[in-house]
Amino acid sequence: MPYRRFASVAAFLLVTPFILSGAAWTPPRTAWGDPDLQGVYSNDDETGIPLERPAEFAGRTLSEITPAEMKEINRRRTDQFNDGVSGDEFAGGLRPPTHLIFDSFERRNSRPWLVVDPPDGKVPPLTPEGQQRQRMPQRGVSSNANPFGPFDGPEDLGLYDRCITRGIPNSMMPAGYGSTYEIEQGQGYAAIRYEMIHEVRVIPLDGRPHVGRGVRLDLGDARGRWEGSTLVVETTNFSERSSYRGASSALRMVERFTPMSPQVVEWSVTFDDARTWTRPWTFAMNLTRRDGSQRIYEYACHEGNYGLRNMLSAARAADR
Repeated sequence: MPYRRFASVAAFLLVTPFILSGAAWTPPRTAWGDPDLQGVYSNDDETGIPLERPAEFAGRTLSEITPAEMKEINRRRTDQFNDGVSGDEFAGGLRPPTHLIFDSFERRNSRPWLVVDPPDGKVPPLTPEGQQRQRMPQRGVSSNANPFGPFDGPEDLGLYDRCITRGIPNSMMPAGYGSTYEIEQGQGYAAIRYEMIHEVRVIPLDGRPHVGRGVRLDLGDARGRWEGSTLVVETTNFSERSSYRGASSALRMVERFTPMSPQVVEWSVTFDDARTWTRPWTFAMNLTRRDGSQRIYEYACHEGNYGLRNMLSAARAADR
């Protein structure tokens, strides 16, 4: 099936009605004339949205979900989240300090699921190569990449456990806390700073080509351009060790940051990797601007990474 590309933001909104309604909004301009998207944003309100369409909405599209239904969905998700948190216990009856872990206890999701294309809300099937790759031993980004060991060294744990990276787009996916990001702009450049792991992507906007195929990066090689008021970022040259959902090194990822109001930027991500999926696919969610007093916190990951040290020291004690 050929990938259906959207000719305009208006066309995109036909399949993503939960972004915003009303007239298009034109952002102010920087001193050098680019649309000004600078600021601190959060997608904490999108925490808990399933990536794919849940079974309860089988046969329905995003455009068919009414605002009243969305209100009820958020009510149920809030209840389910709080019931789950109150029941969580560690060994010995200890409870995690939920007031310190989670930024929000109320679900204010903008949509019932994230995948906007294909219209059925499902990630396309894997190719035979993609299926084979999924069966191979994985380390990758996930903190659950190697739950049963061995833990002979830090390389046996995921990149997230090791405070190296969450990868892209994981670094901009809400995780219950640390879901804050800052967009900064300079003439010919944009940059995105992520609170968790404290990574920064510097994105040239001057039309330069991507680096050579031999260069592979955990965050890929990003190049940006403006399409009207939308910042379009194309990223290639990914390292497979940090790939999203087992994508290959051939992944081409296109992000679109579209200002929808003074407070909301819609972030959509398209994955194009013919070695992994049978067709390209896209998900989308909202980024909500924070006021000037809400800055990104320092994420002192290495300084506080007792989990990595303790897992390795426990493994050495087991060896003895």
